[in-house]
Amino acid sequence: MDYHSDRFKDASFLIFKNTKLIGLFPANRLGNRLYSHQGLTYGGLLLSKTSKLKDVIQGFKTLLSTLYTLGYTQIQLKDIPSIYHQMPSDELKYLMFVLEAKLVQRDALSVVTLAAKNSFSKDRIQGINRSKNYALTIKEVFTFDAFWNTILIPNLLKKHKVSPVHSLDEITKLKQRFPDNIRQFNVYYKNTIVAGTTIFETETVAHSQYISANQDKNKLGSLDALHDYLLKEVFADKLYFDFGISSSNKNKNINQGLQYWKEGFGARTITQDFYEIEVARFRKLNSAVL
Repeated sequence: MDYHSDRFKDASFLIFKNTKLIGLFPANRLGNRLYSHQGLTYGGLLLSKTSKLKDVIQGFKTLLSTLYTLGYTQIQLKDIPSIYHQMPSDELKYLMFVLEAKLVQRDALSVVTLAAKNSFSKDRIQGINRSKNYALTIKEVFTFDAFWNTILIPNLLKKHKVSPVHSLDEITKLKQRFPDNIRQFNVYYKNTIVAGTTIFETETVAHSQYISANQDKNKLGSLDALHDYLLKEVFADKLYFDFGISSSNKNKNINQGLQYWKEGFGARTITQDFYEIEVARFRKLNSAVL
């Protein structure tokens, strides 16, 4: 996470049982608050495969009491969406209940279960068929310059007056460090880039971190063709394809058109919760295990 250390003051914690590492809490500090790292798309409490509930409770209690001693007053925590777990792991949800944590945000993610052999909607099929009239080419590339500078940055500035969360330099550095997990797929028409997506890949999930296309996307069917290819060929063996959120205002407002497009590929909704925890409540965990 040091690639954006200039924007976030890292305050991550390792949780041990005796000398054995059982948990990791990626975090950054802002004043007297600790945040599930704001530079990560999905954060939370990362646990080893052998962690038991009793150990997680004790470990999180130790984390909170340590934070209390260090002068922290609150944790702003985001849970890990269930599809990213390699095995069942809802320990954090139980902890939030016992600690009477405040639910402050709930994101709605559009996710395709790839093994379900989802039927695409009529509109998506039409878009895919339309793309065949233009002889589009889809390529995996190993640099991000064309997509960032030609498609992504101009679109975000025009539509939302913002820049990508990752600068071109940052996404390039991430690719160098995780060459098998960060992948770029571009769509070309007559050798000119017209669309693309940046995929963050885990053992169970392919996640579209960025999706964007030029103004001819509906005419060309570029994004429909791209995701038809990704879902049916490139990532067909994954458990899930995560399109991410389609919302703004802390997910209280859904972009209906974008949501409709994602659901046309068979995506359905799962949630990611964000909690506010008072550090001083660590004592509530004293009686969690009898």
